[in-house]
Amino acid sequence: MENDFRTIPTADDAAVRLSELSGDRRALAEGISIPRVLLAAYGGVGAWWVAQAATANPGANYETPTSGWLALVAVLVIAHLINRETGIRFQSMGGGAALAVVAILVVCLSLFSVSLGLVSLGAGWAVSFTSLAAFGLVAWLAGVAYRSALNRLHHA
Repeated sequence: MENDFRTIPTADDAAVRLSELSGDRRALAEGISIPRVLLAAYGGVGAWWVAQAATANPGANYETPTSGWLALVAVLVIAHLINRETGIRFQSMGGGAALAVVAILVVCLSLFSVSLGLVSLGAGWAVSFTSLAAFGLVAWLAGVAYRSALNRLHHA
């Protein structure tokens, strides 16, 4: 096995090189802009999923919307676009981002349930308010997850 080093590097040389790499990573993290359009797209998917309750028939004959799988595909496409634009992968987002993603799921499920309740009471028009709330909360929580991932990249 060949070695490109003419001399064996010292511990100080290794520390300097690691420090340079750390600085490069910090500069990279600071240079990434927040893809607000893609975060708003997450909000749009959340709002669309909650709005599906308006066309549901809650009660004994309730059937879950089959287009929920389409929402999952949309979320995966947006995640791919964020990965392509910024280089941040979902797997490397960290604990804070994972909590934000769980919060997104809880918010969407809660608002969907509230929307079903509103439809069952004959107030289907009020689903527009829960959908709007879903848009805002999901877009905000997606931003929290993204900033958490950037923070993890910055301090790695």
